Amino acid sequence: MSKILIIGAGGVGTVVAHKVAQNHSVFGEIMLASRTKSKCDALAEAIGTKYGNRKIQTAQVDADNVAELVRLFRGFQPELVLNVALPYQDLTIMDACLEAGVNYLDTANYEPKDETRFEYSWQWAYQDRFKKAGLTAILGCGFDPGVTSVFTAYAAKHHFSRMDELDIVDCNAGDHGKAFATNFNPEINIREVTQKGKYWENGKWVVTEPHAIHKPLNYPNIGAKESYVIYHEELESLVKNYPSLKRARFWMTFGQEYLTHLRVIQNIGMARIDPIIYNGVEIVPIQFLKAVLPDPGELGENYTGETSIGCRIKGIDKTGNDQTYYIYNNCRHQDAYRETGAQGVSYTTGVPAMIGAMMFMQGLWREAGVFNVEQFDPDPFMEQLNKQGLPWHEILNADLEV
Repeated sequence: MSKILIIGAGGVGTVVAHKVAQNHSVFGEIMLASRTKSKCDALAEAIGTKYGNRKIQTAQVDADNVAELVRLFRGFQPELVLNVALPYQDLTIMDACLEAGVNYLDTANYEPKDETRFEYSWQWAYQDRFKKAGLTAILGCGFDPGVTSVFTAYAAKHHFSRMDELDIVDCNAGDHGKAFATNFNPEINIREVTQKGKYWENGKWVVTEPHAIHKPLNYPNIGAKESYVIYHEELESLVKNYPSLKRARFWMTFGQEYLTHLRVIQNIGMARIDPIIYNGVEIVPIQFLKAVLPDPGELGENYTGETSIGCRIKGIDKTGNDQTYYIYNNCRHQDAYRETGAQGVSYTTGVPAMIGAMMFMQGLWREAGVFNVEQFDPDPFMEQLNKQGLPWHEILNADLEV
């Protein structure tokens, strides 16, 4: 059994800590660290009570400070750091892992604080350093990115000789009862969904205005929901690793009330990421907005409904015939809350992060360098999805609607 250090004690960190504690045959000592140690302490106490006094150590750490991180890593000596902090902090945590000789896993790619741009180039640039150090860095091991990338790898391995079109579809049909709330960190969420759309077609990126392409798509057990093409980070690695793809898009559902709130937030300047002076103090409007919006980690208690996320793929099957393939998971918010105290979006991100850590600890996903999850064998990961609370389903040769 191996030591694991989890950075981040929000909604996703809560799920990761629960799932790591459940899988005691794989994970040995556990440490949970964040900027606010009291959150770690409360979570550690709750998990210790729930899982037979499974002890979780806690620590305070500033994930923007490489020296602090290195001291923490050298003191605890984990085999793997599981990063569910903010995407801004990916590079400092990777730097600390290299300095302390620790392996790395995250759920979302790096983006700078002062620019609404997220891409893998910054982290891919660490390839030679991790390879030379003999360390593994696993990128994007949430649901999307993460499971959607593994779904694509599984389809390529078992169902297609060539994949031509990929559409990742993400529906949250849940109701949290709030006038407006985001399902994960508001600052990250709003930056992500208000940017320009972008998709891959015929060897190049096509850029659109935000939410310009949309249509109703049907989701299993949910029905038709208006779905919008936005840019999402796994497209960047998937078109690189599956160059046969002629088109790759990402669709996400938004309710009209949610979009109205977004427009108002943008129109009044609350989505700004540049600092302003207020009463002689420098503040960033979107960070102030984050402070007054509901905490995503506290939405679970009254959350009803479910998510449905999957991949719709067109191509040529193993026998040379045209084929369509739809692979997906549905997750009920109520079930996620009952198990972990977190809502379904946190659950669908946290469970795959734990499974990725499990793959590393078991030596199944372990190679020196920096890797996206689709570069590893999907089969053992897919097996664990069914065991850990995110069962998947397949539909062959149906109308994909896209």
